[in-house]
Amino acid sequence: MDVANQSALIPVAGVVLEADIEVPERARGLVLFAHGSGSSRHSPRNRYVAGQLQASGLGTVLADLLTDEEERVDALTAELRFDIGLLAARLAGLTDWLTENERTAGLGIGLFGASTGAAAALVAAAARPAIVQAVVSRGGRPDLAGEFLRLVHQPVLLIVGGEDPVVIDLNREAMRELPGETRLDIIPGATHLFEEAGALEEVARLAREWFVHHLTPVPVNRGERRAG
Repeated sequence: MDVANQSALIPVAGVVLEADIEVPERARGLVLFAHGSGSSRHSPRNRYVAGQLQASGLGTVLADLLTDEEERVDALTAELRFDIGLLAARLAGLTDWLTENERTAGLGIGLFGASTGAAAALVAAAARPAIVQAVVSRGGRPDLAGEFLRLVHQPVLLIVGGEDPVVIDLNREAMRELPGETRLDIIPGATHLFEEAGALEEVARLAREWFVHHLTPVPVNRGERRAG
C-alpha cells in the first residue's frame, strides 16, 4: 500500500510542534499518537503500532507534544510529562490543525495514548467531542484524566499487560467513570512496556481493529475551507 510521508512543523497554542504524518492512499481514518512519560515521536513501540495501522489503511500522526527546549527541561525535572492539561491542550490543537490540513481533512480522527499520554488523549477527546471519534490507551493512566473521564462519550479501548497489576486496577477504576462504550483488554504475560514476545503485536492488532471499526470519514465543505 502506498503511504505518503510528511514531516511537519505545526503551530499549536503558542509553540511549534514537530510531527511525522503518514497517510496511505485512500486512507479510512487517521490516528494521532500521544506519547507517554519521557517518550517522543521516535518511540519504537509507537512507531511499530503506527506501521501496523498504516498497513490497514489508517493514516498516522506521531507528534512531539513538547518542544526541544521543554524536552531538555523535562529530562531534568520530569514535570512536563505529567502536565496533563498542557499535553491535552496541545493534542486538541493538533486535532484542529488536522481537520484543516488539505491531506488530512475529512478523515475520522482517533487518539492512541500511552502511559500519561493516555490521560492527555482522554482529556482532548472530552474537549473535542465532534472531532475525536475513538480512543485507545496502551498501558495508560486514564485515571490521571480525573473529572474529564465523565465527559468522554467516544468509544474507548484500554489495553493493559497482565503483569501490570497496579495499572490494571487504575484502568478498572477509570472504566467506571467513562460513560461511553468502553472495553478493557488484558494481554496475558505482558508487562508495562509490552516487551514480551508477541505482546506488542497483540496491542497493534487490538488497536487496529478498534480504529478500523470506529473511524469514519467526515464531510468537508471545500468551498468554506478555501474561503476561510
